[in-house]
Amino acid sequence: MPTVAAAVKWVDRRPEVDPLTGAVTTDARTSGMSEADRAAVEWALRLGERWSWETLVVTAGPPIAESVLRDSLAAGVDRAVRVDCRADLPSPRVAAALAPALSAVDVVVCGDWSLDRGSGSVPAFLAADLGAAQALGVVAIEPAGPAIVDAERRLDGGRRERLRVTAPAVISVEGASARLRRASLSGVRAAQRAPLTTMAGPENGDHGGGALRRGPLRPRPKVLPPPDPSLPPRDRILALTGSLVERTPPQRWALEPSQAAERIIDQLRAWGVGAQ
Repeated sequence: MPTVAAAVKWVDRRPEVDPLTGAVTTDARTSGMSEADRAAVEWALRLGERWSWETLVVTAGPPIAESVLRDSLAAGVDRAVRVDCRADLPSPRVAAALAPALSAVDVVVCGDWSLDRGSGSVPAFLAADLGAAQALGVVAIEPAGPAIVDAERRLDGGRRERLRVTAPAVISVEGASARLRRASLSGVRAAQRAPLTTMAGPENGDHGGGALRRGPLRPRPKVLPPPDPSLPPRDRILALTGSLVERTPPQRWALEPSQAAERIIDQLRAWGVGAQ
């Protein structure tokens, strides 16, 4: 049976951050779906009703993330699947974890960005993994026929772009594009008892076999002795900043590349860089 799915994320909407350590504390009472993900569920329901398709909601995360699945079931989604994995996986791994659960889905609707990272890159990675068309940052969807939608995107300068997207497709929507319908009491009660499908995700220690962050290597910080505590505050600041220390004045050289490299290395050695 043709299926339209919503891919959502469980996230703390009001996390507490320790001002000293930067540690983030989450609370299940303030956690759930972002407004963009709630809009994605609503659009999946509207498309399913318009085309008489089955609706599915999928999330990747720990067991506590099942709350967003039950909220979607209460709103009217037919089935729910949770891919078991950690909540802090990078976007490419999240998309790779979701892809097997969505391989037989015709249209996938996602939120355009999450509250915790805000990169908005999972829908693009997911479309690549599924080999599907993509329309990202959509503000309105209009069904044009079975498995065909006309999507409207926001552009710079107040302009809009209209796209005709044919299944298989991944569409990410803004939170203001739709408001998730209010679940009925009977729907909420039924969602609490509804069975959920759980799929195995990536191993807890698996980050994809590659570096999570790429960039130039930075030298180790140079350890400097602390200033004499008996000095007045002004003298301690001058000692820390080195404002009164003699230093090499700026120089300008016109050299060949090889000679310029040797000159730079000589100067770095004179400064003590790389001595450790």
